[in-house]
Amino acid sequence: MNPSRRRITAAGLFGLAGTSPWCALAQGGSDRVCRFSPVNQYGIELTARYWNPIIDHVSSKSGVKIELKIGRTSADTTAYVLANEVELVFSNHLFSPERDKLGWKVFGRRNTPPMFSQIAVLADSPVRKLEDLVDQPVGFPGPEAVVAYKFSYAQLLRRQIGVQVVFAGNMDAAFAQLISGRVKAVGANSQLTEGWSQRENRAVRVLWQSEPLNDLALMAAKTVRPATLEAVKRAFLGMRQDPVGKSVLASASEAVKLSPDAGFMAADGSEYAAYRQFYATAPAELR
Repeated sequence: MNPSRRRITAAGLFGLAGTSPWCALAQGGSDRVCRFSPVNQYGIELTARYWNPIIDHVSSKSGVKIELKIGRTSADTTAYVLANEVELVFSNHLFSPERDKLGWKVFGRRNTPPMFSQIAVLADSPVRKLEDLVDQPVGFPGPEAVVAYKFSYAQLLRRQIGVQVVFAGNMDAAFAQLISGRVKAVGANSQLTEGWSQRENRAVRVLWQSEPLNDLALMAAKTVRPATLEAVKRAFLGMRQDPVGKSVLASASEAVKLSPDAGFMAADGSEYAAYRQFYATAPAELR
């Protein structure tokens, strides 16, 4: 079994036995860890290839033991977060008014170009406009996917274009359904669309695109000790200046077709005003 896959199966899908509900600076022999849940943007194995080297580096630099914990779908992973089973996340699922009250603190974000919500089809699709999708199956990663599902489906609802919603579990799976013909279009995240197109050498045509949005946020639960958070923050933000960290980022980014210098930068939460504004005006079923 692939080592990255084994680590996710043991520590991610089934959780971590014997850990406390908070995390602290690791000290000699301590088995306490910070559990880290990034949103499922890719399949499980690709998620592991991207995140495991990064959190290994952050663990080494910070002295905080970090373990990857993800579910089979993005909705499963977010359920862990909402159940207080993790202490660190990479997510944009926590900016609704109700979830804002949970006390998650933004401390960083990925320094990538703005991304967009999209509704896309394969380049050779006969579908030319959104209205062609009436009563057709449209694929989405899952009900928690803010950019790929909520923003894009809200656009269809506002235009009164009724479609059959098909949840695939993650963005790669939604694109697989598009190739198979099970769905006629997908709601997507432009960053993931570009990466998938490069990895699979498949072209897509975008029917609709949102205003620009910032990439996902690094966030810590309110139970994380300040000293722990500061150590983890320094390690994440310092990767682009550290020779080893820079190499780790380049390798991890190549796996998902991001820019080789796609590291992390400081953030305080104000960068996510567009997400909060979305919830203020979104159709009721998407809030």
